Amino acid sequence: MLDSLFSIFTIKTVALLNPITSSQILVSLFLAILFIQSGVDKVIDWKGNLSWLKSHFEKSPLKKQVPLLLGIITLFEITAGITSGLGTVFILLSGEKDIALLGAQLSALSILMLFFGQRVAKDYPGAASLVPYFILCLVAIFLLK
Repeated sequence: MLDSLFSIFTIKTVALLNPITSSQILVSLFLAILFIQSGVDKVIDWKGNLSWLKSHFEKSPLKKQVPLLLGIITLFEITAGITSGLGTVFILLSGEKDIALLGAQLSALSILMLFFGQRVAKDYPGAASLVPYFILCLVAIFLLK
């Protein structure tokens, strides 16, 4: 039994040496960390985030929707992070990439929502700072297809 367990470990270790597989694992893990941390921070400091966002969107057409939009983006971020994390596990255990792909797609949608909000709030530097994350999401989608 120990020999079969060792042979499974060896096969997975060899697969990890593959640059495509290791890139898929690393990008999925990155997105999991990014969005779980961001979503959990919004839950833990809901009042602080809501207060900051209300002032950020004070002069925008979205000012009355801030609590609803904060809830939506929090849900998307946590879902994207958990899905990316599960996708990492599935790649490691079975080589299956579909869950990680879904995580990358949800991550890209989350970034687009944040980008839209920053543009509407006329926070152009804030919007520009999201572009590298969006590019990473697109790379992840291509890697995981």
